[in-house]
Amino acid sequence: MWADSVPNLLIGLREGLEAGLVVSILLAALKRTGAKTSPAPIWLGVLVAATLAVGFGAVLTFSRAALSTTAQEAFGGTLSLIAVCLVTAMVFWMRRTARGLSGELSAKVSGAVQIGAGALALTAFLAVGREGLETALFLWTTVQAAGESTAPLIGAAIGIAIAVLLCWLLYRSAFRLNLGVFFSRTAVLLIVIAAGVLAYGLGDLQGAGVLPGHSWLAFDLTATVSPDAWWVTLIRGVLNLTPSMTWLQVVAYLVYLAVVLTAFFRKPKTVAEKPVTEEVEAEPGTPRVRKRWIVVTAAIVVPLLAAGVFALVVPSSQTSNAQVTITASACAPDSGSLTAGQQQFTIVNKSGRSGEIYLIHTSDGGVIGEIEGIAPGTQRSMPVNLTAGEYAWRCVMSGVPVQTSATLAATGAGGLALPAVLPVRDGDLDGPLKQYQDYVTPQLSTMATQVDALRAALSGGDVGGAKVDWLQAQLTWERVGAAYGSFGDLADAIDGQPNGLADGVNDKDFTGLRRIEYGLWHGQSAADLAPIADQLGQDLATLRQKLPAITADPADLPIRAHEILEDALRDKLSGNSDQGAGSAYQETLADVEATRVVLDELTPLVNARRAGLVAAAKTDLDTLEAALNATTASPRTAPPAQRQRVNAAIGQALETLAPIPDLLEIRHA
Repeated sequence: MWADSVPNLLIGLREGLEAGLVVSILLAALKRTGAKTSPAPIWLGVLVAATLAVGFGAVLTFSRAALSTTAQEAFGGTLSLIAVCLVTAMVFWMRRTARGLSGELSAKVSGAVQIGAGALALTAFLAVGREGLETALFLWTTVQAAGESTAPLIGAAIGIAIAVLLCWLLYRSAFRLNLGVFFSRTAVLLIVIAAGVLAYGLGDLQGAGVLPGHSWLAFDLTATVSPDAWWVTLIRGVLNLTPSMTWLQVVAYLVYLAVVLTAFFRKPKTVAEKPVTEEVEAEPGTPRVRKRWIVVTAAIVVPLLAAGVFALVVPSSQTSNAQVTITASACAPDSGSLTAGQQQFTIVNKSGRSGEIYLIHTSDGGVIGEIEGIAPGTQRSMPVNLTAGEYAWRCVMSGVPVQTSATLAATGAGGLALPAVLPVRDGDLDGPLKQYQDYVTPQLSTMATQVDALRAALSGGDVGGAKVDWLQAQLTWERVGAAYGSFGDLADAIDGQPNGLADGVNDKDFTGLRRIEYGLWHGQSAADLAPIADQLGQDLATLRQKLPAITADPADLPIRAHEILEDALRDKLSGNSDQGAGSAYQETLADVEATRVVLDELTPLVNARRAGLVAAAKTDLDTLEAALNATTASPRTAPPAQRQRVNAAIGQALETLAPIPDLLEIRHA
C-alpha cells in the first residue's frame, strides 16, 4: 500500500510548489508596491481556491459513488483521460512561462492594488484556483487507479507540506532552488505517472464497455507472478502497471511516453531563445539530449527488467497468507487457485466502500469464512481450513450490487472437513419471528391481569398479597424474553434497573417492576407504591396498544436464543438485578422457558445447518432446569453445592447455544 503514496507525493510536491510559488510571488509583489495594503485579500483568495478544489474532489467522489459499477468505470476512465490531458498541458505551460511568471503576477498585483481588496483577492483566486482544480482531479484519478485512498492521500499531504515549507523558505530568502531544473526533472516523472493513469483510464473504459478489447490481453502474468509481491506492488504503485494489461493499454502507454517525452525535450522556439551556441546543446541528437533519453529509458525499463529477473530467479514462495484484493469494479480479481489445508488470507479492501467478504462453497453457497465491516483502505486476516473442492469469493459492499469471483478449485489431500454455514437470507427468519410475536401477545395480556391484581393489592394495603402478585408479573415478563429488545424506552419503564441513574433507587426515572420490588422488600408503604403500580399499568397498556406496529429486527431472534440466558447469568445469578425479593432462580427458570420457545421457532433453520445442535441444547436446558428446581433459596443464601450446579449447568447451556447467532446470521448476498 505504501507504494501507492509515491506518485501522489510527487504530485503534491510539484503542484503544491507551483501554487505556493504563485502565492509567494503575490505576497512579495504586494510588499514591493509599497502600498499599505493588507495581504488578507490574497489569503482570502487562496482559501476560496483551496475550498473550491476540495469541493471539486468531494463532488467527484460522491458523484461516482451514486453510479452503478459499470457507470463508475466509465466515469473514472473519462476523468482519467481528462486529467492526463490537463497535466500534460500543465507540464508544457510551466516550462514555457516559468521564467516570466513573477513579472506577470507582479504587474497584476500592482493593478489590483489600485482597484481594491476585491481585485487583489480575485487575482489570488484565479492564480491558485487553476492549480488547485488540476491537483484535485489528478489526485482523484490516481486514488482511483490505486484502488484505495489512505496511502495516496498521505503521500499527497506529505508532498504539499514539503512544498509549503519550501515556499516559505524561498519567501524568506532562506533557501535557494533552481526552479527550472526542478520543474524539468519532475516533469519527466510526472509524464511517466500520467502514462500509467492513461493506461488505467483506458482499462476502466474497456471494463465499462465504452471501448472494445477488454479481453484482448497483451500479457497476463497473474498465473506466474504473485500480485501481492512487494516488487509488483512497487511497480503498480509508482508506474500504474499491472501483471495483466490489454493491447490498448500497452500501446497507449508506450505511444504517450514516446510522443510527450519527445515533444518535451524539443526546445520550444520562443522570443526569449538563447543564442545558437546554447541552443545546439539542447537539440535532439546531441550528447546532452541522448543522455536525457538514456536516463528516462533507464527510469522506466530498469525496474521492469529487475522485476522480471527477480521473478525468474527467485521462486514464488508458497505462503499460507495469500492476499485477496477487493477493488471498486471486481471481487477478488487477483485470486488464483487454492490449496487444501489450513490457510490464512489477507483481505485488502481497495473498493472505496465498506462491506462484508465471504468465502463460499459454489455448490450450495455455504460460508467457509467471512469478514464483516471491513472499512475502505484497510486489510484484515481470514483463517480458513479448506478441503478439496470448488470455492468463490463473494463481496457485499455498501451501495453496489453483490459481486462474486470466478470459481476457484482447491486441490490437495489436506484440510479438515468443517461444516459450511448455509447462508440465511432476507425472509428466512420472517416466519419464526411472526410465530414469536404471536406468542408474545397473550403473554402481555396475562401480565396485564397480574399487574391489575398487584394494583388492587396495593390499593387495599395488602403488602403480602402484593409481593405474590409482583412475582407472578415479573416471571411473565421474563417469559416474554426475546421480544423486550424491541420495546425501547417502554422496556426500561416496565422493568428498568437503577444502575446508572443519578440518584440510584431514589431516582424519579426508576420505575416499573424493579422499583415496586425495591419498595415492597424495603418497608415502603402500599400507599407510596400504588402510584408506581398505576404508572406500570399505563406503560404496559401503551405497550400492548403499540405492539402490532412495533417492527422487530429478524436478525435479533437468533441472538436472543443465546442472550436471554446470558442476561440471566450476568444480572440475575450475580445478584445485580435483585432489589430484595431474592427470586433470581425463579426468574432464571422463566428465562429457560423463553429460551425454549425461541429455540423451537428456530429449530428447522438450525437443524439444516448444524444437525444435533438443538437436541444438545435442549438436553442442557433440562439439566439447568433440574438444577434450578433443586434450589430452595436465592443465589446469595443457597448452599455452595447448589450454586455450583446451577452455574455449571448454565455455563454448559450457553456454550452449546453460542453458535446459533453465527449460524443464523443474515448474509445479504
